[in-house]
Amino acid sequence: MPTYPASNRARKPRPPLNETRLRDLALHYVGRFATTRAKLISYLGRKITERGWDDAKAPDPQGIATRLVELGYIDDAGFAAMKGAALTRRGFGTRRVGEALRAAGVEESDRAPALDDATTARWAAAEAFARRKRLGPYAAAPVEREKRDKQIAAFLRAGHDYATARRWIDAAPGEIPERDE
Repeated sequence: MPTYPASNRARKPRPPLNETRLRDLALHYVGRFATTRAKLISYLGRKITERGWDDAKAPDPQGIATRLVELGYIDDAGFAAMKGAALTRRGFGTRRVGEALRAAGVEESDRAPALDDATTARWAAAEAFARRKRLGPYAAAPVEREKRDKQIAAFLRAGHDYATARRWIDAAPGEIPERDE
C-alpha cells in the first residue's frame, strides 16, 4: 500500500493565543455551539493551557464571557429551557434534567424554570422513556422478576422517581397506566 507524504508530515504547531485570538476563538465557539457562560470559560481556559499565552496583558476569559452575555450571544436561561425540553422529550426525568443543567454550569435562578417545566411534563417523559426502551406497556411480553428490577433501575437512572418507574414497569403490555395527579 503506498504511503502518502501528507500522512508522514508533522502538524504545524498552533501559535500561542493573545487577546484578539482568544476573543475570536470565543466568538467562533459561541457561533457553533449552544453554550453557557461556565462552559465558555472552561473552554477558553483549556485553550489557553493547550496553546499558551503570548500577550503582555493577562488572559481574561471571564471578561470575554461577560461581554458575550451582555451582547446576548450567551443566554444561560435560554440554554436551560432548550436543554431541559430536549431531555424531557427524550424521556429523562426531572432529576436527570437538573443534573445535566448543573453540569453545564447553569445557575439555580436560570435552572428553576426549566426544572418546573420538566416536573410538569414528568408523566409524558416517563411515557417517552418507556416507549423508547420498550418497557412496561410497550414491551412485547411480561417480564420476570430480575429483569423487572433492571428495568426499574433504568427508569431511576433516567431521573424518574421510584413510584413512577413501578407504575410503568408493572403495566401489562398494551395497557398504558393512568396518569397520576
